[in-house]
Amino acid sequence: MTVEGIDISHADKTIFPEDEITKGDMVQYYASVADKILPHLKDRPLTLRRFPDGVDTDGFYQKNASNYFPKFIKTVEIPTKEGKNTQVYCNSTKALIYLANQGTISFHIWLAKKDQLEKPDKVVFDLDPPNNAFDRVKEAAKKIRDFLKEKGKNPQLMTTGKNGFHIYYSVRRTQTFDERRDQVRQLAQEMETQFPSLLTTATRKNKREGKIFIDYLRNAYGQTSVCPYSLRANRTAGVATPLDWEELAKIKAADHYRLTNIKRRLAQK
Repeated sequence: MTVEGIDISHADKTIFPEDEITKGDMVQYYASVADKILPHLKDRPLTLRRFPDGVDTDGFYQKNASNYFPKFIKTVEIPTKEGKNTQVYCNSTKALIYLANQGTISFHIWLAKKDQLEKPDKVVFDLDPPNNAFDRVKEAAKKIRDFLKEKGKNPQLMTTGKNGFHIYYSVRRTQTFDERRDQVRQLAQEMETQFPSLLTTATRKNKREGKIFIDYLRNAYGQTSVCPYSLRANRTAGVATPLDWEELAKIKAADHYRLTNIKRRLAQK
């Protein structure tokens, strides 16, 4: 099996056992959505979540590029407190397919691009619900949308393919992560104050009292969020799927869209 000039190894290996989804199926999925996922990946350092032997085995997160990656896999030097990391970014279908062939199920992107690593161009709030609370997280998403619109933002919605939703909006690259941190934290705390029975900023689960956790902490240097149209490493092969706000009512779960049904939706949109 060859895709975009990449020889796919062990294409018949099962990656998602529940639906008998193979590595070949996964690679073909990424080839089919390349035009949609690449604009979100472009120029952003990546953390790869790799499961070479499938989701029922131990996977691993990879930040540093492997020495054996070919030259068409582009990298960027990331300054850190300890020195530097050499991280991958993905600007081509060939690179996307190569990384999928390495067993990468999920692509996690920086909130900044490689030319201005210190300055984010987007803000993300991750809504993390307690168990069996999906209707409440949908309610929370609508309230946060209205709140952010009142603040002059243009909030966008995405299922995470796993637990809850991401609500995000674009910002101009005029501030560093550190300079923007107080504003983002203040927004989250205002949401908590306006909807105290529904939302919390408590990081410890035992302090959340069954409320929806507004995770704003990923808005920091070196942190990532899952890329739109990325698969997730769960048994249902969920897909992180951008939504129009009017679609929210019909969504039944954070993994409502999966590898098994996402193509139908994309064909209809």
